[in-house]
Formats: sequence, C-alpha cells, structure tokens
Amino acid sequence: MVDTSGPPRRVRPGVVTSSSWLLILVAAIQVVNLILTLSIIGTMREVLRDAYRGTAAEQAADFAAVAAVAGAVISLLIAIGLVVLALLNNQGKNGSRITTWVLGGILFCCTGLGLVSNASGGLTTSGSTSGDMPSSQEIQRRLEDALPSWYGPLTTAISLLSLLSLLVALILLALPKSNEFFRKPQPTWEPPVPGGTYPGYPPAPGYPQTPGYPPAPGYPQTPGQPPAPGYPSAPGQPPVPGYPPAGGQPGQPGPGERREPEPPSGS
Repeated sequence: MVDTSGPPRRVRPGVVTSSSWLLILVAAIQVVNLILTLSIIGTMREVLRDAYRGTAAEQAADFAAVAAVAGAVISLLIAIGLVVLALLNNQGKNGSRITTWVLGGILFCCTGLGLVSNASGGLTTSGSTSGDMPSSQEIQRRLEDALPSWYGPLTTAISLLSLLSLLVALILLALPKSNEFFRKPQPTWEPPVPGGTYPGYPPAPGYPQTPGYPPAPGYPQTPGQPPAPGYPSAPGQPPVPGYPPAGGQPGQPGPGERREPEPPSGS
C-alpha cells in the first residue's frame, strides 16, 4: 500500500541555512558596492575629463560614467537574484541550487578578476601612451588624489569578504547533507493491515469476513455471517428460500438429522 497523503516533511539542515545567509550577505555587499559606485561617478567623470581634455579620447569620461551606471544596475540585479535563490534553497528547490552554482561561479570569477586588477595597479596595466594621451599611471594618480582615502581599502575589503562568503556558500550546497535535503522525496510504502479484505476476495484464514460484503463465488461462507443472496447457506445456517438445505437433496436428511423408519407397506 502506497501512502498518497503527501511527501514527508523535510528538515532543513544547518549547512543549507548557513549557505542561504551567506548568499544574503553577498547580496548586501553588492548593494554597498552599488552605493559606493554611484557616490564617485561624478568625481571620476571630472577627473577623466581633465585628463583627456583636448585629446581624441575626450569622450572617454562619458563612456566611463555610463559603464559605471550599467555596472551598478547589474550589481542590483545580482543582489535581488541572490536573495531569491537563498529563499528557494531554503525550500529545497534543486533547480535553484543549480542556478546558484552557475550564477555564483560567474560572480566569483568577476570578483576575483576585480581584486587582481586592483592589486596590479588600477584601470589599465599599460605604462606608455602615444602623442598627448595621458598614461594609465597618471590617470590612476589623479583618481587616487580625487577620491577619499578610505575608498580604495574599503572596496578591497568588502570585495574580499564577498569572494570568501560566496565560495563558502557554494561549498555548503555541495555537502552530503545538502544533497539529501535537495533530493526529491519518494512516496512511502505501508504494508496492508492484517485481516483486511476487499470485495471479490475470500477472507484470510483465521480472520472473519468483512461486514457488508458477500462471500466471493466459489468460496465457503464464513460461519456467523448471513448468506449472500443467490447462494446456498452454509452448514448450521438457516436455509435460503429457493435453495435446498446444506448436505443433501430435497427430502434427504441433513447432517446430524435422524431419519424415521418407513412403516411396512402391508400395514
């Protein structure tokens, strides 16, 4: 017998809960990065305009500002996606876990490349330019002078925190306890109740017939139960109208009955 009342309630392990909280932390860091980026767009645009004024790349400041806004919007979308994935992971959705691995892997690579770029010296690595174009070191120096002194260390610290939190969250989702939680539950099987019978089947030996059901054709009637309409009664039961008594033909004695001797034909 299969229990169709519904799948058993699954208990969420602590590793899944911890992973979801770490994903929410990464989402919060993305929002902080969004705020920091929007706060320096004006300063960065002015620095780039001064650096490239009178050159062929004078419009580079506008392109950089547009790219910064686009990156901020992407950070906001990633933050929303991470929160949604964290909530779905808490419910045991295996599809959301796979999506978390894909999105988390892409974000991990982008964050890691950003940290490497900052550690290697900023926007570009080229040290020489042609004509009257400013060098990358000159642009980096102007940006560092214009931006607050805390901006660089703060962005590096929160990027490193985001990288580590995301890595731990992805690892927790791959642990064996997480695999058991995200595995689709199977319906449980329950053995039949002893003595239970169904219409059309004889009762099991040693168990009374189920009340309300006639005996199956070809099987003896259970003692103590009324006969089914259209079938002869069992020995020891009252006869059914229209059927001979059990144990013989009409006029013949039944089991346990004594036959009276017939009188002599000449008397």
